[in-house]
Amino acid sequence: MTDPVISLSEASLTLDGNAGLVEILHGITLDVQRGETLGLVGPSGSGKSSLLMLIGGLERATGGTVTVLGREMGAMNEDALARFRRDHMGVVFQSFHLIPTMTALENVATPLEMAGHADAMARAREELHAVGLTDRADHYPAQMSGGEQQRVALARASAPRPDILLADEPTGNLDGTNGAAIIDLLFGLRDRHGATLVLVTHAAELAARCDRVVHLRDGAIAPDADAEAVV
Repeated sequence: MTDPVISLSEASLTLDGNAGLVEILHGITLDVQRGETLGLVGPSGSGKSSLLMLIGGLERATGGTVTVLGREMGAMNEDALARFRRDHMGVVFQSFHLIPTMTALENVATPLEMAGHADAMARAREELHAVGLTDRADHYPAQMSGGEQQRVALARASAPRPDILLADEPTGNLDGTNGAAIIDLLFGLRDRHGATLVLVTHAAELAARCDRVVHLRDGAIAPDADAEAVV
């Protein structure tokens, strides 16, 4: 077997809360292979989103190691982490995080321009076409529905052709119809670009489409047999 794209060894995360130190994650050991689709499930507060943040370098492990594409995340400073995410990762959140003063096309093209891609606008148009928004390229976020805004967010995440796609409850703010469409688009983009996909979800139908599902409970990976059901 090839080396994993993502590897965590006894990773932990402790944050300073109002009542003192809070242990969010502990003893997380996990490997994810290239091209794999991994679902992170579990009850609210189990640490799913925090684990995704560790993988994306948006939080730093306070113990153990997190290695992505052969680079130890804890050894990079903030600027290096930002460049690493830009060059290798696409991130989709439950809240769309679009820039309200930019059109759909500009929202997708801006990260490409910042990364120095000469074909930023052409590639942005291609990605908007891939998510069915060719005719919405010049619309602003306020002029689009929630489902359309999430499609723009997907296009923005996939436009740099990332090695890894991270998605945190990508259907959480959408109704059933739009959620199902986003699921299809997310897996379609993964297939088109060959990316490794790690996603957090409460949606059983989304978890069911993953190659593997990891259950979290109380900040740790729970054995499948004892894990909470996806709800």
